[in-house]
Amino acid sequence: MKIPLLLAFLFFEFISVAQQPLPPPNVFIITTDGFRWQEIFNGADSLIINDPDYVKDTALLKEMFWHDDVQERRKKLMPFVWQTLVKKGSIYGNRYFDNKVNVANAYRFSYAGYNEIFTGYADPAIIGNRKKNNPNQNLLEYVNKQPDYKNKIAAFASWDLFEYIFNRKRSGFYLNNGHEPVVHDSLSGVELLANGVQEYAFNNRQATRNDMLTFVTAKEYIQNNHPKVVFIGFGETDEYAHKGHYDGYLQSAHLFDEYLAQLWYLVNNDPFYKNNTSFIITTDHGRGQKPANWVRHGSLTPGSSSTWLITAGNGFIPEGEIKNKGEIFNVQLAQTITDLLGYPFAPSHPVADPLSGSVPSKNSNIGLTLR
Repeated sequence: MKIPLLLAFLFFEFISVAQQPLPPPNVFIITTDGFRWQEIFNGADSLIINDPDYVKDTALLKEMFWHDDVQERRKKLMPFVWQTLVKKGSIYGNRYFDNKVNVANAYRFSYAGYNEIFTGYADPAIIGNRKKNNPNQNLLEYVNKQPDYKNKIAAFASWDLFEYIFNRKRSGFYLNNGHEPVVHDSLSGVELLANGVQEYAFNNRQATRNDMLTFVTAKEYIQNNHPKVVFIGFGETDEYAHKGHYDGYLQSAHLFDEYLAQLWYLVNNDPFYKNNTSFIITTDHGRGQKPANWVRHGSLTPGSSSTWLITAGNGFIPEGEIKNKGEIFNVQLAQTITDLLGYPFAPSHPVADPLSGSVPSKNSNIGLTLR
């Protein structure tokens, strides 16, 4: 073949590839329960890490997670967030820089918080963490009905109440939560091992399983089945906080950072996900601001409405640590996520506008910049 003909052939091949439409985008939604914005942006709290009422070995914990410089301190706690994600995405919620992320619900506990994230509706009727099926439609079941995403949704959660928050009987997508075994066709060796560990775990009657089991089962399912929309909900940060174990709380946050790193690596090295996946990472509520009440959260505990948000991946323009951009709300995430997927959320109940539009209350209309 002569050179001009070869060049022409390559040119038309390039045009043909470039004109092929991208497959429908993927989204990973990842949460860690009740993790404060203070630790995300400042690292370990100096007033709590030195308190023997909350820390078994203050010297050891400080060796692991303390540094006098706040930039270095937060890197010690969450190295992947502050060395990689801050460059690849956007991090919202540092109140020291006049940037707020809040829940819109008045109750500031987990069921209400997750309902808000996934339904786009701060339902005033949801007033407790009860094993009661959620009447509100969630974005995962809505997307599961769309042609590009049918049977391509998967959720994994440490807390066993998610089967009620998502109303499993009605929703119809794959969900594994609490200490229930992994059940689907052709279980892998890793999944069989995880099921065995759960069956004989000493705490397998508690409401929240070990986050490592949630991570292992989620990662294995993702690698083997390639769901297009994934939710992973971790719970140990909240569990340790309620027990007043600041050492366990920090270690769980540090492990959460490692889970994020591994998921990021998986996505960016798998052709199915690479360059076509967005990450939305957040928490369901804040908690007390002071050493005396950091273990609690709720409508009567100041600081419980304060959350944070990390976005990264193909759907978002990376802006690093956000400063001086007002206030956004968790309730806006549902519509934001479905807009990313190309199927604007249209439930029967009220739903908040996406983050690129108006907010449900107060005076801000500054949201995320979508690609």
